[in-house]
Amino acid sequence: MKSLYGTGVALVTPMNDKKEIDFKALKRLLNYTATGVDYYVVMGTTGESATLSKEEKKSVLAFVLANNRKKLPIVYGIGGNNTQQVIDEIKSTDLKGVDALLSVSPYYNKPSQEGIYQHFKAVAKASQLPVILYNVPGRTASNLTAETTLRLANIKNIVGIKEASGNLEQCMKIAKEKPADFMLISGDDLLTLPIYSIGGFGVISVLANALPKVFLKVKENFLAGKLLNAQAEHFTLLDINAPMYEEGNPVGVKYLLSLKGICDPFVRMPLMEASSNLKKKITLYSKSFK
Repeated sequence: MKSLYGTGVALVTPMNDKKEIDFKALKRLLNYTATGVDYYVVMGTTGESATLSKEEKKSVLAFVLANNRKKLPIVYGIGGNNTQQVIDEIKSTDLKGVDALLSVSPYYNKPSQEGIYQHFKAVAKASQLPVILYNVPGRTASNLTAETTLRLANIKNIVGIKEASGNLEQCMKIAKEKPADFMLISGDDLLTLPIYSIGGFGVISVLANALPKVFLKVKENFLAGKLLNAQAEHFTLLDINAPMYEEGNPVGVKYLLSLKGICDPFVRMPLMEASSNLKKKITLYSKSFK
């Protein structure tokens, strides 16, 4: 999975004022992000997968496949807290052209570590594609520990983890003991450079929707051994990152994209469009990127 080294953009799903999918805007987004990212992540949390129907999810995937002008690898999100339902969705989805699945750790029902292990073991068995685990305790109410991650890393087609725990110590434990070809991927934009530095594969990013070239420069400078330059690029994300999540993801990044003329800021309920206060913050911070 060397093609997934670098930046994966967790694509937003552009919408019009009727909260319908705006495919023209999605095409603009694909072309814009292709200038700096290494692969697309379709139907992650940032894509508002929780409020899209099965038919809409399939239509978005089909559109991305058809409009992938640089033929970038595609990772598709299928996950949930009902193991059998996840398996059924994997088996009923046309995944031709998809390179890997991203599957979130079960949320709400708070399974034990053994339950999480058995869940992903069953998902991996059902999938013909490589599976990337997704650990995001802030959303799932349970942490996929380093120990459980390392157990899962020994299953043949579990190939990596998107780590969004924000726990660098946990990430270091995974990096130290993981199989050489198991991908440690940052799930936090602000940990992109630290994850590279401990042997990680890069990031699956929210901000790369709007700032793909920043992530490209971070990667290129890191690989060239120009650490100070990589740091300087990475530090530019510091002020603008927090407003992206202040009123829920992808509220902030959709407003930032609207300032760039790529898509409208509309989201589906229960999320709400950015407040006037948040818009002011994002507009202020965005000026440093022009």
